[in-house]
Amino acid sequence: MAVESPGACVKKMLLCVAGRRATVPAMNEQTHERNGPLSRFTVLDLTRVRSGPTAVRQFADWGANVIKIEAPESLDASKGMGGLRDGPDYQNIHRNKRGMTLNMKDPDGVAVFKRLVSQADVVVENFRPGVIERLGIDYESLKAVNPAIVLTSISGFGQDGPYAKRPGFDQIAQGMGGLMSITGLPGQGPVRAGIPIADLTAGLYAALGTMVALLEREQSGVGQWVQTSLLAAQISMLDFQAARWLMKGEVAGQAGNNHPTSIPTGVFKTTDGHINIAATGDAIWVRLCNVLDMPEIADRDGFSTGPERSENRDAVNAEIEARTSLETSAGLIEKLNDAGIPCGPIYSIDQMFDDPQVKHIGMEHPVDHPDLGAFNVVGQAVRMNRSQPRTGVPTPERGQHTQEVLAEFGFTAEEITDLRKRDVL
Repeated sequence: MAVESPGACVKKMLLCVAGRRATVPAMNEQTHERNGPLSRFTVLDLTRVRSGPTAVRQFADWGANVIKIEAPESLDASKGMGGLRDGPDYQNIHRNKRGMTLNMKDPDGVAVFKRLVSQADVVVENFRPGVIERLGIDYESLKAVNPAIVLTSISGFGQDGPYAKRPGFDQIAQGMGGLMSITGLPGQGPVRAGIPIADLTAGLYAALGTMVALLEREQSGVGQWVQTSLLAAQISMLDFQAARWLMKGEVAGQAGNNHPTSIPTGVFKTTDGHINIAATGDAIWVRLCNVLDMPEIADRDGFSTGPERSENRDAVNAEIEARTSLETSAGLIEKLNDAGIPCGPIYSIDQMFDDPQVKHIGMEHPVDHPDLGAFNVVGQAVRMNRSQPRTGVPTPERGQHTQEVLAEFGFTAEEITDLRKRDVL
């Protein structure tokens, strides 16, 4: 009699789980039909603030069955980021989900959660390390319920190590991750980026890692524990600046609006404002000199090669700005683009959304909220030729879909009523 391999046994189990999951009905009309390339996945969202929700949003926008799990209001009266649940930040980051409440500090709440896990694909959390172990929802505990589960954890500094227990915050990671030391004008002192880039990139890396784990699961039949941190994400985003140190021992400093290594690339004055010009490489440098009617400087000593231009960046930039300051931004941008020289305006956010190319690529994500009406939040940066991001579905109210979700996962009306009476929901 043939003996099946452990992998084959696990795959059979997965088929059973998939069969149970297939019995979960699609979203009802109130929350729009659930479809899209990720509609076969169920994601349990335990995340808060920004990094975790950023990861989950990638699944929600592409059609996954995302269930946002929050504590009952009696246990946690917080209203969302900045205390504004109906504000732009919260509405932008939690769209396309359903919401339920669950008291995860109650053993019965954890038992409910594990029943959900038994039919889910992914759990995402960004608690401080140690919390999931204390709650009894760590990877080994969830794996015992569903070997196919993918647990994704985002922390400030990592799940272990000397800083693991420290609270994480975006600006702290920007500083420790080296970004603030290279941002800003030379000699200005450390400057934070204008967006929470450590939070956002940690969320994106977490989503990418989760996708990889789901792809690998198709071969192995088992899930994984996916981990990233604000610190790791920020260091990774340093990219070539970090590689300069690792490979050559070069410590990057503040370069302001100049590119750290390729000159001329920077901000230049015009008669009515400023524009960006990126004339990297000798061929584009010569083109720029010709368009600005100063071909004589292209071969000037100290200007003729890339390393020389970088060394003499102040002199190079002064020569360029002496000419750009005589022209309008729009006129100069047209001339430079016609010559194949990378350039562009420097917009305020309202001007950016009014740009015809921005309108064309569709960076506004429409939402239809029952109380706030129709409005736009920020669109997806990814486009596909056959699949579209799901739109229209607003951020859920706290516990809005508790009854609906639990019924889909097999809870009876009597069970749900009992859980409510005992403040588990």
